[in-house]
Amino acid sequence: MTDLLEKNGTKAVARGGLANMVGSALAGGTGFAVTWIVARSLGPDQAGAFFASTAAFVLAGGLAKLGTQTGLVYWPARLRATGRTELLGACLRTGLAPVIGMSLLLAAGMWLAAPAIARTTAHQAAAAVGTHTAGLRVLALFMPLQALTDALLTATRGYRAMRPTVLYDRILRSALQLLLVAAAGVAALWTAASLAGSVLPMFAFAWAVPYLPVTVLSAYAIRKLYLASKPPGVTTRRVERRGMRRDFWRFTGPRALASVAQLALQRVDVLLVAALGGLTPAAVYAVAGRFVVLIQFANQGISQSVQPRLAEALATGDRERANHLYQTATGWLVLVTWPINLLVIQLAPLYLRLFGAGYTAGRTVVVILASAMLVATGCGMVDMVLAMAGRTSWNLVNVLIALGVTIGLDVLLIPRFGALGAAIGLAGAMVANNVLPLIQVGRVARLHPFGRGTRAAALLSLACFGALPLLAGPVAGPALAVPAFLAGVWLLRGPLALEAFTSQRRSR
Repeated sequence: MTDLLEKNGTKAVARGGLANMVGSALAGGTGFAVTWIVARSLGPDQAGAFFASTAAFVLAGGLAKLGTQTGLVYWPARLRATGRTELLGACLRTGLAPVIGMSLLLAAGMWLAAPAIARTTAHQAAAAVGTHTAGLRVLALFMPLQALTDALLTATRGYRAMRPTVLYDRILRSALQLLLVAAAGVAALWTAASLAGSVLPMFAFAWAVPYLPVTVLSAYAIRKLYLASKPPGVTTRRVERRGMRRDFWRFTGPRALASVAQLALQRVDVLLVAALGGLTPAAVYAVAGRFVVLIQFANQGISQSVQPRLAEALATGDRERANHLYQTATGWLVLVTWPINLLVIQLAPLYLRLFGAGYTAGRTVVVILASAMLVATGCGMVDMVLAMAGRTSWNLVNVLIALGVTIGLDVLLIPRFGALGAAIGLAGAMVANNVLPLIQVGRVARLHPFGRGTRAAALLSLACFGALPLLAGPVAGPALAVPAFLAGVWLLRGPLALEAFTSQRRSR
């Protein structure tokens, strides 16, 4: 069994995936804490303005990255797998240089457009427009650092290096954000800064400034990896570099639009709720859906570890290994995320009361989003698999369809139902954005996520966190579910491929 795990790359994925999962858990936990501090420290209008501002910040940064989150993993992995490491330098320059230029351009645009964005998203709270504008401009100063950090760390993962992402992004940035936002909250209470109208820019600065040290460390990490793998005394011809640029952007171009649309799926709903429903419903929606970020971090933690090895397997035509990696990773993802989703459904009122009495109206939002996440995580990292199979144009079409679903439903439902309408729109988009590529991956690449591990993880989660709480009651059920789940994980460790973690630990 150990030899098979080593052959299929499962042990290496387990090592990187476990590190990423630990880092993602820390990042998700600190993100949850930051949301709690903001919700508790600011009034609903100011909290809604903060969430709308950070949504605009992330959207602009996603556009500046030009889809290189995929290209800077796919091409370094492919060049290394096919023995063309002399082109790695040209590949990195091709992907990173445009990100720098585009991020500076968009930062300037965000600065200039800040008053218009603030008026659009805060039209029902005119008093918040000034501070909303100031917060947006503070974030605009740091937006190039956010885009460059993500691009640099993506490139390190193309070298199979997971540590920089875990240490610098998941741990360092998240910890600094939590500490600085907490300090901003204390300062706001101590000085009554909210009365002076300066609290939102202060929170925005505290949330964004950690990108500065992380960018410097990420640049050092990719430089070190590049120099370590650079072939000595090998030069490239101009025609080879030109071909590298052409192939890189032919692959990455569709993904650039798809990545922006993917980010829009995650962030545009907050902006639409603010614009169509008001800042207070936007704050309720952002708080109610905060657990979704935890699920997304778990997905990223596993998929980023699988991505370079999956690209190598598909580049060499090893479909059996690719399918094994996809199914094993999906089983782990379901095992980690389905209990969270099911618990959130069971304990939605308690979850929302943590943020304050004003947020309990989001109970139905929580149930709808958690149910949609069960479908999304059950498909695994299917959009990444489709991209690694070279079908980035298909990926673009799928994401645009999903974006059309969420915007159409949001515009139709938010004016009448507020945050609930946005939840229905996002749930419809999640289903579309996972079922469509699932069908395509099965037909074109002959891959699917429904292996033994996925089925075992799904049934175990449903039994322990779905059926057991219904039978034992809302209080005793969750208490009994955890030990029952842990016992089931131990008994099903074979189908779940958990030997990859134990064999890795023994080898160390």
